[in-house]
Amino acid sequence: MRKVLISALCAVTLAACVTQPSQQGYAPPGEVGMNKTTGGALVGAGLGGLAGSQLGHGSGKIATTALGVVLGGLLGGSVGASLDRADQAALDRSTQSALESAPTNQPVQWQNPDSGHYGTIVPVRTYQPQPGNYCREFQQTIVIGGQSQQAYGTACRQPDGTWQIQQS
Repeated sequence: MRKVLISALCAVTLAACVTQPSQQGYAPPGEVGMNKTTGGALVGAGLGGLAGSQLGHGSGKIATTALGVVLGGLLGGSVGASLDRADQAALDRSTQSALESAPTNQPVQWQNPDSGHYGTIVPVRTYQPQPGNYCREFQQTIVIGGQSQQAYGTACRQPDGTWQIQQS
């Protein structure tokens, strides 16, 4: 059952990467891809499922994973609906910077002065799953309209030097 759930979660997460052209046969700038709510929900579901799977034990692990997927999807959808491209760009830049060079437990902040949205990324653990490969666990907080949302994830350094968030 766990393998089925993980496979379904991976399929849903990969669907977030698919872009859809406009109905006219071309996609003008700003119209490529899915909307922010769907993308946020998918990322939230992935991170929520990961968190739920880490919290559950024994036969309750499936239930906590499923609950994490649902709650993460709901929270991620609300965050995604509120983040614009400038917010996302600031978050992405700060995340890459935090994962690359911030010491463990040192927050890296971002802010979009136009929207007023802001947040922090805090690397909490660095490890090597294989010699020469580096991964970092991190906590992320995003504040939109005074409402704070938190997520927890893991990212691994790619050969090109970027950090990729792990969805499993």
